This record gives sequence, C-alpha cells and structure tokens, in this order.
Amino acid sequence: MKRPKNSYLIIGGILLLIFFNGCSSYNSMVTKEEGVTAQWQQVEVAYQARMDKTKNLFEIVLANADYEKGTLKEIIEARSNATKIQLNVENLTEENLAKYQKAQDQFGQSLGRLMAISENYPQLRANEAFQGFQAQYEGMENRIATERVRFNEGGRDYNTYIRRFPRNIWAGLFGFEKKAYFQSAEGAETAPDIKSMRE
Repeated sequence: MKRPKNSYLIIGGILLLIFFNGCSSYNSMVTKEEGVTAQWQQVEVAYQARMDKTKNLFEIVLANADYEKGTLKEIIEARSNATKIQLNVENLTEENLAKYQKAQDQFGQSLGRLMAISENYPQLRANEAFQGFQAQYEGMENRIATERVRFNEGGRDYNTYIRRFPRNIWAGLFGFEKKAYFQSAEGAETAPDIKSMRE
C-alpha cells in the first residue's frame, strides 16, 4: 500500500519545525548565557575596583601609627583571602558562588568596620586621602550591590528560559545548566550594631 505524498509532506514539515525550534532555542540560550557571562564580568570589575582602591588605604592607615593595628591586619587578611578565590563563569555553582561571596563579604565587613571605628582616630579622619577613600567607599559598595542585583536578574531570566518546556529538552541536549545566584550575607537580616563596631 502506497503512502500518499501528503503524509511525507506533513512528516517533513513537522521535522522542519522541530529543527527550527531547536535552532531558535539554542541561539536564544547562547544569547542569554552570554548575557549572564557579561554581567558576571561586571561583578568582577566592581570587586576588583574595591581591591585596587584598598591598596592605597593600607598606606594611609599605616601612616597614622596610633591606628588600631588589629583592624588593619584583619582587613589585609580578608583582602588576601578574597583575592585567592577566583571563580570562572563556567563554574557558577551554588557552592562555588557561596565561597566567593563569603570571602568578598568578609572583606566588605572589614572595610565597613574600619569606616565605623575611624571616628575614634581624629588624625586619620582628618587625613585628606582617607577622606577621599571614605567618599569613594560608599560608591564602590553601591556599585557592587547594583552589579550583583543585575547578575541575579540576568541569571533568573536565563534559568527561567532554559527550564520552560520545550526548551528544557533542548537545554538538556545542548548542555545548558542552571546558574547560581548571589544570596544575602549571613546575618544580613540583623542590623549591625555600630556602637559595638566603634569599640
């Protein structure tokens, strides 16, 4: 029994639709993944700017000999730990991102402590270079927060896209995996006690 030509056309049309859907989905996933990668690079740039600016901070603080050496040592160690953890965009797992974030948060908290207790040291507060750093500090932290929010938004868009049917099938076939998000720092739900930071 002969199959009618229409059957072949219908089957061919269905296969063609599947092919084009796969190509379209793949290209969209690549575009969204590249968006996440580009935003991750912006996060790294913001953190690197903070690292670079703190090099000068150490010299400023050391020049004020009576400054609390323990706090400075804590900042130097936190900065060193934060620079040791390098995270590639291909390895943005929940676990790896949590380690990276923890090191960066510890460094940020150390800098915040320095800003809070600097009021106890009039000669440090009066130092023009330190005043300049204080003005830049807020901007650096705001930029980091903004870039992290944008990264999470890009990650959410990408993750939602690859998890929807039928794209989840194509994502599995092409090896696209879910990206991790930045989480709030441990204890962020509790407001810091500025008085205790100054003591």
